[in-house]
Amino acid sequence: MRKAKEEGLAGATVLRGLLGFGAHSRIHTSKILRLSTDLPIVVEIVDTEESIESFLPLIDEVIKEGLATVERVEVQSP
Repeated sequence: MRKAKEEGLAGATVLRGLLGFGAHSRIHTSKILRLSTDLPIVVEIVDTEESIESFLPLIDEVIKEGLATVERVEVQSP
């Protein structure tokens, strides 16, 4: 998220998951008696298609395990 802000993208939100699994099929959960440093996270970044496309190489450098998806959305102002 900080890198997105530094690069001047329009907005970003980080969401922390309560439960999930990935490519290795290992379940990650937030149990009370466990340090949950491996919980899934989702970072949503909103900007123009061009800005997102130019930001993707920076994302690829950071992601060690996981994936990045790009979705087309319609943003409506209030």
